[in-house]
Amino acid sequence: MSNSTNLTAEDLEFLGRPLHGFLSVAGGTQPPQPRPVWFEATAEGTVQIFTEPGSLKLRRLSRDPRASLVVAAPVGERERWVSVAGRATVETDGAHELAARLAARYWDLDDQVRAGDLAAILAGEQVRVVIHPETVHRYTY
Repeated sequence: MSNSTNLTAEDLEFLGRPLHGFLSVAGGTQPPQPRPVWFEATAEGTVQIFTEPGSLKLRRLSRDPRASLVVAAPVGERERWVSVAGRATVETDGAHELAARLAARYWDLDDQVRAGDLAAILAGEQVRVVIHPETVHRYTY
């Protein structure tokens, strides 16, 4: 296992795959409750997701901006994971564009059902949650 404060080129390549990340936000007296999410690692070294403005994760982040995302290789591959933890900011711009990019990465948008799912996401209000890494842990077996 190695640690740093920045994502490496190898991390970015791994995080560019259509894998689910498990997002945890600080929950006050409640223990963190990770949720699977789509995500994008950026060239600037941040990690971002999109969500609805009224989501529980946003309410928790408004009280405590700490968040982490863990991404693991799927079963059948050699064990590997990357964990990013840091302060999260909520950005009101770019969420629909992010949702469209991620839908194209995770779904077959030639499937009319999935295209309709994306249209429903884009019809609603969305914000971006951006994690600014303070620690990055990684493991490769």
